[in-house]
Amino acid sequence: MPHDSHAHNNLEKSAHLHAHRHGDAEHLHYFADRSQSILAWALGLTLFFAGVEIVFGFLSNSLALISDAGHMVTDSAALGLALLAQIIAKRPPTAKHTFGFGRSEALAAFVNGLIMLGVVAWISFEALQRLATPEKVQGGIVMIVAAIGLAINIVVAWVLSHDKDSMNTRAALIHVMGDLLGSVAAIVSGGIIYYTGWMPIDPILSIFVSLLILKSTIGVLKESFHFLMKGVPHHIDYVQIGSDLEATPGVASVHDLHIWDMSPGQPALIGHLEIDDLSAWPRILESIKKMLLEKHGIDHITLQAEVLRDDEFDVN
Repeated sequence: MPHDSHAHNNLEKSAHLHAHRHGDAEHLHYFADRSQSILAWALGLTLFFAGVEIVFGFLSNSLALISDAGHMVTDSAALGLALLAQIIAKRPPTAKHTFGFGRSEALAAFVNGLIMLGVVAWISFEALQRLATPEKVQGGIVMIVAAIGLAINIVVAWVLSHDKDSMNTRAALIHVMGDLLGSVAAIVSGGIIYYTGWMPIDPILSIFVSLLILKSTIGVLKESFHFLMKGVPHHIDYVQIGSDLEATPGVASVHDLHIWDMSPGQPALIGHLEIDDLSAWPRILESIKKMLLEKHGIDHITLQAEVLRDDEFDVN
């Protein structure tokens, strides 16, 4: 079949062009060792109990329990996105996507953050409404269901903590930690209502939990946005690297310098260097590669050498 043969040839050519040879950076453009079982287990547990909490949240008329149920529903969506993103991120580079699909994890983390902003806004609005007009809450039901939810959230958080390298999993973990706080708040709220009958504690604790979640959510949004916009990795000093490059013997100046993470934890650098003697470029390049790896931890570099022209400094 001619079409299949053509597609096969394109795949072979793409693999050849993406291949790393001796002296190239030793990394993959995709996550070959990420396991989806961590997220799959977390998703199953969260989705199951989300349904339980939604039912009992409305039966008990507890905003604290409903907000915790809402967190778990969004957690299920977040974990589903995270799982999908990790599956996509495992795909190797193609002729259409030469950098691979590693950024899908950051994209999912960003979307999860936006979803959590919506949840926080909804809970805060409902809480303010209930502060103005308190509603009767079944404290005993809230305590029992929230205690079970707390146990579920602890298990899910423990499962997710086994994948600390993924930005996407960390974003999902923040959802779960918010849920865990929500469960604690619901237990406290149910206990106070059950023993004292003071209804305003329910919306008050809901607002408190929402503010804690908001702080973590903003952090995830900032980190994922920085990565998606190809920002300079936080641990790298862009100006210092420029100075170190210009301090390399044989280098006259540096321009068009860019540093970003190709995938989380894998920085890359490209730039143009003006040098005095083009024949010395192999020696200069080896010196630069050694310096960048040892001093800054960067081994994926692409540099273009240019011969310094005398007329570049002619002010006329």
